[in-house]
Amino acid sequence: MEMNKTEIAFGRLYEIIGRLRAPDGCPWDREQTPETMRSDLVEECFEAVDAINQKDTLHVKEELGDVMLNASMIAYMYEQAGGFSLASVLNEVSEKIVRRHPHVFKESSGKDYALEGGAKTSEEVLTQWEKIKTQAEGRSGKSILDSVSKGMPQLIQAYKIQKKAAKVGFDWDSSEEVYAKINEEIEEVKQAQTQENLEEEIGDLLFSVVNLARKYKVDPTLAMERANEKFRKRFAFVEQKMSEEGLALDKENFQKMDDFWNDSKRNVEN
Repeated sequence: MEMNKTEIAFGRLYEIIGRLRAPDGCPWDREQTPETMRSDLVEECFEAVDAINQKDTLHVKEELGDVMLNASMIAYMYEQAGGFSLASVLNEVSEKIVRRHPHVFKESSGKDYALEGGAKTSEEVLTQWEKIKTQAEGRSGKSILDSVSKGMPQLIQAYKIQKKAAKVGFDWDSSEEVYAKINEEIEEVKQAQTQENLEEEIGDLLFSVVNLARKYKVDPTLAMERANEKFRKRFAFVEQKMSEEGLALDKENFQKMDDFWNDSKRNVEN
């Protein structure tokens, strides 16, 4: 059965991690800690996302494997330290998913908090999810924003913080109000007198732009990723043309680079 193959595969990964972390295992793997592997976990997640965006199935498979390896390795470290087992991690997430989907699983312990009539739309599912999370699991915290992890990249944090605040009515009524706020923040950036003040005002400006993206139901992370990829392609075109003309990439040749940049808008697919 396919499930048996999956179970065997998980078991093999667990055994390999145990071998790497054993006294006679790999010196590098034995030296790692959850703290040293934090950045690796984040990096692998981003690489997996990039592979998905590229629609490269084989690369997606590889990168998801790396994500699982890093997550499993970190969990195993806690198991070694007597904190919790990798099995308990898998069991807990399974129990949580069942609990938060009473409209799917009849045995769900979250059924007493299910929406009347069941969750029939994505919006209702999210509402029910939050209700079970806060009421059944008692994970509301002192602030509704406490559920937004500070370990997330700042752009994602801003987006999620604003969504949480908007759910309780703390939000602009229209995108026009957000445009006005952005213009206000731009003026404050221009008037900033110190580096510290400039950093603060630019942060406010970026936060307002994220708000605009949210108003248009655009994920700012995906929008930023698209902008980065577009810049990469267009700048590569500029580099190629400068090389063909034997020109250096430097400030003195800015006008030429800018001309090629404008050409790239017509010749490079976004």
